[in-house]
Amino acid sequence: MTTLLSDLQSGSVTLTLSRPERANAFNMEMTQALHKALVDAENDSQVKCVLITGSGNAFSAGQDIKEMKQGESISYREHLDKTYNPLILQIRKMGKPVIAAVNGACAGAAFGIALACDLRIAKSNAYFVVGFSGIGLAPDSGVSLFLPHYIGLGRAQEYFYSNQKISAQLAYEWRIVNLVGGFNYQALIKQKVQELVEGPREAFALGKKAFNQAVFPNLEEVLTNEGILQEEAGKSFGHQEGIKAFFEKRKPKFV
Repeated sequence: MTTLLSDLQSGSVTLTLSRPERANAFNMEMTQALHKALVDAENDSQVKCVLITGSGNAFSAGQDIKEMKQGESISYREHLDKTYNPLILQIRKMGKPVIAAVNGACAGAAFGIALACDLRIAKSNAYFVVGFSGIGLAPDSGVSLFLPHYIGLGRAQEYFYSNQKISAQLAYEWRIVNLVGGFNYQALIKQKVQELVEGPREAFALGKKAFNQAVFPNLEEVLTNEGILQEEAGKSFGHQEGIKAFFEKRKPKFV
């Protein structure tokens, strides 16, 4: 079954996360497909702008926990090195603008992917959840760098600790999101994509390099450190209890 849909039209490519039965949660196949599609888009002269969105009513629930817990235990650090870290770095190093069109729930690693994009357009009923603490893990996928950058350290820690939803409107007020749309959601996306397609490609690429160097010069180091910490968290009692509670569909008891 195809987990990623690709649609090239008029200078832009739309990449749609497509596992609607799992709220578009990432498995290995979808992670690798998205990474390959981004590399292909960067190398395709027809593509001037990339749009990432989700199928159905969700952007993505993040990592598919069921896949992570199949079979023998795995190294979380190795998993991040093979999946989300290359994805985040690819999005940031691409010379072409990347837009996250957040059409619904966006949590965990998917939140990191959305934050790594250059612009975010959210549907009015969409929301964001940091997500990791609910199963006893530390932030990864660049969330520990991107989220404090946008909303400040205090708020970032508060929403990591509480696991509360950040509504699209609140995300807009906190400047996580560039645009919020209701009935005009698709029109906003179309307009922004068209502006970027018609813009100066070379200047956009060089400008993004400048922003990366000025604002996120330590991104690779942060991703490596997140992997080290996630490896430790993955071996903790809290994570074991979080996973057990997830499968038993109850609130975890981190005592």
